[in-house]
Amino acid sequence: MTKERAIYDEIGVPRVINAAGTKTRIGGSLIRPEAVEAMRDAAGAFARISDLQARAGELIRACTNAEAGYVASGAAAAMLLGAAACIARDDPGVMARLPDTEGVADEIVMPRTHRTGYDHALRTAGATIVDVGTNDRHLGTGSENVEPWEIEAAITDDTAAVAYVQKEYTSPPLGSVVEVAHRHDVPVIVDAAAELPPKRNLSRFVDAGADLVVFSGGKAIRGPQSTGILAGRADLVESAALQHLDMHAAAPVWDPPRELVDVDSLDGVPRQGIGRPLKVGKEELVGLIRALERFLEEDADALRREWTERVEAMATRAADLEGVTHAITGGGKVAAAPELRLTLDEAAGATAAELVLALRRENPRVFVGADALDEATLTLNPMCLSDDEADYVLDRIEANL
Repeated sequence: MTKERAIYDEIGVPRVINAAGTKTRIGGSLIRPEAVEAMRDAAGAFARISDLQARAGELIRACTNAEAGYVASGAAAAMLLGAAACIARDDPGVMARLPDTEGVADEIVMPRTHRTGYDHALRTAGATIVDVGTNDRHLGTGSENVEPWEIEAAITDDTAAVAYVQKEYTSPPLGSVVEVAHRHDVPVIVDAAAELPPKRNLSRFVDAGADLVVFSGGKAIRGPQSTGILAGRADLVESAALQHLDMHAAAPVWDPPRELVDVDSLDGVPRQGIGRPLKVGKEELVGLIRALERFLEEDADALRREWTERVEAMATRAADLEGVTHAITGGGKVAAAPELRLTLDEAAGATAAELVLALRRENPRVFVGADALDEATLTLNPMCLSDDEADYVLDRIEANL
């Protein structure tokens, strides 16, 4: 069914068979073997963290078309650093005070339909979210949820940034939002944490004019789960670095890489910043660098074919499940992977919620996609499964119906 993960047995923690995709709550994705090997090597010696950040930034810059890049301890951490950079800019005094923003522009404008629990990362930096728009599109009247003029009307002297959550269904188009924000010299932060693959998305949002873009390092890139990428304008990335790096240094010997920090532009060493709790270890930085290198080299078409074949095999088995209808969705050029949707009716031996909970309580635990339980539907994602594991998932679904 699956190769042994002895460590989980040793410490008494149930393993997970992951048919849900790259979900943080079950560990993201499987780190690439090359990244694990690199992390093991990194653990046996020392390197200056700022030097590793500069090297990671060089790679991020090359693959995103951004002016600069940086690594934080996850995509949410990168969002927090991005917000802190937009609020504090190059002012060490403001950096030292965050999240206290009294007297400082701290508002981040967001389309209301982009608001999620993840924007807590922005608020943690001290930002006040100003949401605009409605949910009128769902009324079926032809109205849009958010119009560009509504974003523009919300921008004032207190605006630090505009935040945009990238999904294929979000609106207004990013280009329109960028145009409005830049007309007022306001930067745009794009949350694209789960928008890989396709690889072209690495540069897509910077090319569209975004000032900062966030990606997860622990999903499709298959780096350490505790890594996130921040790519964008050099001045904002520098501010993020100044609020993240270890700043306990005497001024005469403070010598960070010039690629990260322009020391001559500062009057002294900034204090420890709000990003300091989000530090990244040498092992994670090396692992992310190696994983990103391999992601860029990966044959995306071959991987998509593998996922498609696995989903089709699961669909063949699902056709024999009583009270269950199935459909394959996604898998196009803009979707990370195809998924198998299973919808349960009264003839099934359990509701979708009962089935999902029963699977999670097994040992090993089986996690499936549970984002559409209100539609009596669960999903099976092939990205983190082997073929044997895919068969096991269908075995357990059948046994619980």
